[in-house]
Amino acid sequence: MKTIGEILTLSTKYLAEQGIASPRLQAEELLADVLGCKRLDLYLRYDQLLEEKEVTPFREKIRRRVKREPLGYLLSNTEFFHCRLDLSRDVLIPRQETEILIAKVIEQLKGIDLVGKSAWDLCTGSGCLGIALKKHLPSLDVFLADLSPQAVEIAKKNAQKNGVELSFFQGDLLHPFAGKKADFILCNPPYIASGEHPLLEREVRDFEPRMALVSGPSGLEFYERLSRELPPFLNPGAKIFFEIGTGQGEAVMSLFSKPCWKLRRIEKDWAGHDRFFFLEFE
Repeated sequence: MKTIGEILTLSTKYLAEQGIASPRLQAEELLADVLGCKRLDLYLRYDQLLEEKEVTPFREKIRRRVKREPLGYLLSNTEFFHCRLDLSRDVLIPRQETEILIAKVIEQLKGIDLVGKSAWDLCTGSGCLGIALKKHLPSLDVFLADLSPQAVEIAKKNAQKNGVELSFFQGDLLHPFAGKKADFILCNPPYIASGEHPLLEREVRDFEPRMALVSGPSGLEFYERLSRELPPFLNPGAKIFFEIGTGQGEAVMSLFSKPCWKLRRIEKDWAGHDRFFFLEFE
C-alpha cells in the first residue's frame, strides 16, 4: 500500500510525462474526487495509506485523463458560479467565460423588480446559466430549453441538485416557446465554424458534443436565426445576453442592426477578446 502523498507524487510525474497541463493540480482533483473529500484535505491525510479499492478507481481516472478525456467529465461534479453541476458527454463543460457572462447578467438585473418577469435560457446544456440565474435572483421565472433530450434531463437533475424550481422544454431554439414572450434571454449557442472543429484541442474535439459546439459553415448560423426569430417572442424593453466566439463581435453586431434594437453592446472577456453581446428590445 502507498500513502496519499506517494500516490500524488507518482501520478503527478506520470501525467507530466504524458503532456498533461497542471499535472499536480489534476492529480489532486481526481484523487479528492475518488476519496470524496476536498482537495486541500489531502494534505491533512498526506501519510494515510490507501487500500487497493481506493487506488483502483483513481488509476482508471488517470488512464482516461491521459487519453485526453476532459477533467470535467472525470469528476463527480463541477462548480459553476456557486452551483454544483453534474456533467456527462451529452453537455459541454461550462467555461470560465460563461461564468463571467452570468456575473454580468446578474449585475445588470439587480435592482429591477423581477416579480412576474420571465427569463429563457436557450441552448441550456447542463443548465448552468439558468440555474445560476434562478439561484441568485429567485423571484425571476426561469425557463430552460435545449434541442438535446439528454441535455434537458441533465439540466433537470442539476436544478434539483441546487434546490431551484425551473421549467424545462425540449426543442429547437425558440420553437418550444410558441405563443409566449420573455423579458430576458440568455443564450450560449454553438458558434464554432464546421471547418474549425478539426483544429480544436483534442479534449474538446474528441469528447465534447459536436452539436453543442458547431453552428455550421460560418459559425454565425444561430445568431442569424436569432436575429430573425427573436422579436415576436420579446416583451417591450426585453434584454438579451449572448456569449459569442472570438472575432465574431462585428459580424454579430451587423446581424442585429434593425431599428427594433435600441441598444447593442459588445463586451470583452479577461483576455481582451470579444465574448459577450448585449441587446435591448424597443
